[in-house]
Amino acid sequence: MEYRQLGASGLKVPALSFGAGTFAGKGELFGAWGDTGVAEARRLVDISLDAGVTMFDTADVYSDGASEEVLGAAIKGRRDRVLISTKAGLPMGDGPQDAGTSRARLIEVVDAALRRLGIEHIDLFQLHAFDAATPVEEVLSTLGDLVRAGKLRYVGVSNFSGWQLMKSLAVADRHGYPRYVAHQVYYSLVGRDYEWELMPLGLDQGVGAMVWSPLGWGRLTGRIRRGRPLPPESRLHRTAAFGPPVPDERLFTVVDALDEIAAETGRSVPQVALNWLLRRPTVASVIVGARNEAQLRENLGAVGWHLTPDQVARLDAASATTAPYPYFPYRQQEGFARLNPPVESLIHHG
Repeated sequence: MEYRQLGASGLKVPALSFGAGTFAGKGELFGAWGDTGVAEARRLVDISLDAGVTMFDTADVYSDGASEEVLGAAIKGRRDRVLISTKAGLPMGDGPQDAGTSRARLIEVVDAALRRLGIEHIDLFQLHAFDAATPVEEVLSTLGDLVRAGKLRYVGVSNFSGWQLMKSLAVADRHGYPRYVAHQVYYSLVGRDYEWELMPLGLDQGVGAMVWSPLGWGRLTGRIRRGRPLPPESRLHRTAAFGPPVPDERLFTVVDALDEIAAETGRSVPQVALNWLLRRPTVASVIVGARNEAQLRENLGAVGWHLTPDQVARLDAASATTAPYPYFPYRQQEGFARLNPPVESLIHHG
């Protein structure tokens, strides 16, 4: 397993992390991904650790806290071998204090996560979404207190826009609060919006990407192809409306390219899709989930080899989209491109 610095921090994380969203399986959306119990979770942790996957990611909202409980039970007795990443901020109930990242709620949710996980500190704590109702200064000063109290080691965010993240970093620098070192983002061959603003921001500010849903909300597993209907057992039947949309023709164009390169490399479609992500700028770790041992071993096959520059270029071309304003001039006009080179020029293939 390859290990990488998480942004500008000193924390080293594995290129692949394990996402525990499939643990427990309670609830309509955040529990619909799987129903892994403690025994199977312990087996998946065993396989992950044997492969060098040392970071495990979850959130309080996954299965209403039960994902954290199952993960805590699965790592019991080997806390010194794992890094725990969790998130909070999304609604956990209907009450006025059941959502957001106010000082009162942050202190409460961190303590609750520690209890469910059965640990004394969280290695990476991330805000699951931006809370527009709470001043940034209040959020960051509270996180600083929690770091000083030894409950959190590093802090990050998830699903922030560019201005939300940059404002937070500026406030942190102004007051000496902890800086966000990670941004957990949606990024895949069928979802490359991250590249336009958040990737350059991450490069400039030292914020590493933790990639969620790297297979495009389950669309790049190799089971969906042109002319082939969605399998009846696919979770997309229940969850597609909650995930990032992808036009069918764009999906099929990307899968066609993945099929060709999978045949050339002797790898599977998801392994090729994950390997492409691992070469992208700012990507510190790609979070892979698995409902069983077979899925996990499949995903672990994404590391230890490299796509060729030609193969990467073909995947880039198949998945390319028109950049939104104000970014599209940089792609289409030479003068703009000289001032702001496209993201491909930042990538070192090999």
